[in-house]
Amino acid sequence: MEENQILQMAGSTSSFFQDARLPQQRDVEGVAFPAVLVPSGGPPGPGGGSIDEFLAAVRSERASRVEPLLREAGAVLLRGFPARTAADFDRAVEAFGYDELPYVGGAAPRTNVVGRVFTANESPPDQKIPFHHEMAQVPTFPAKLFFFCEVEPKSGGETPIVLSHYVYKRMNEKFPEFVEKLEKHGLIYTRVLGEGDDPSSPIGRGWHSTFLTKDKSVAEERAAKLGMTLEWTDDGVKTVMGPIPAVKWDEVRVRKIWFNSMVAAYTGWKDARNDPVKAVTFGDGSPLPADVIDECGKILEEECVAVPWQQGDILLIDNWAVLHSRRSFEPPRRVLASLCK
Repeated sequence: MEENQILQMAGSTSSFFQDARLPQQRDVEGVAFPAVLVPSGGPPGPGGGSIDEFLAAVRSERASRVEPLLREAGAVLLRGFPARTAADFDRAVEAFGYDELPYVGGAAPRTNVVGRVFTANESPPDQKIPFHHEMAQVPTFPAKLFFFCEVEPKSGGETPIVLSHYVYKRMNEKFPEFVEKLEKHGLIYTRVLGEGDDPSSPIGRGWHSTFLTKDKSVAEERAAKLGMTLEWTDDGVKTVMGPIPAVKWDEVRVRKIWFNSMVAAYTGWKDARNDPVKAVTFGDGSPLPADVIDECGKILEEECVAVPWQQGDILLIDNWAVLHSRRSFEPPRRVLASLCK
């Protein structure tokens, strides 16, 4: 058994799912992060029962088994189960029973693969994608995210995850005045979009696919529903979002969370049209301090967990609890995603 696969079996077992431990997991405030589930009744591997058995188990044990783990840990990795294709993954997402969230207002270039399944960010493999909550820059964001590894990377390409409330705690301890101003004013996100998608950029989604229309008036209506203003240019549009809260209150877990894309925007929203330093400011328009952004980035890296992908892995993330990112990689790598309300 590979070292990065399963370190030990642990915890309780159901008829289909069993807790497991990985060497990359961290204990955060007494909770294993992320939670890991493997097939019960033997070592995990390709198969783990039939796909229909897996889907039936998801339906029957989601509320009793998977969701309590998700509430406690913030993320659950399902490893060793028989999902192998995009169609299998689409069926698995359906089995969980969450409503789909249309990808309106997000920045990443993505392509629909099948049903509710999209490619994850299609930016070049040598580019890292910084930590962020999915669609934190708009008021309507997914509550849950699914990622699926269809083709595991030759090397690299992990999707590191980090607990948002712990980032808030560390930032508030180290930079209380900054956090106080952030909580008071929120953030403004600014992004310049072309018409079509630019796959060379991690924020290269054009306004046609961002607003799911080629009609400027429809785009303006949809932007207004997001609380976003549009400023049209000769070859595109500047979007201005905010002020929008950068710290939210997680009512389920009763704690503050670092719910923003501040580091991602300040360090990663860079392409031919966008200057990352101008991409995000305090809600009063004042610039963010570069040294604090740098320290926040270091905290995110220090506290994160990065489990190497294996084919068939399904990672379920509570977007209220966890930020995620992407490391650079050597192809091939195909990780798919689905967003849920």
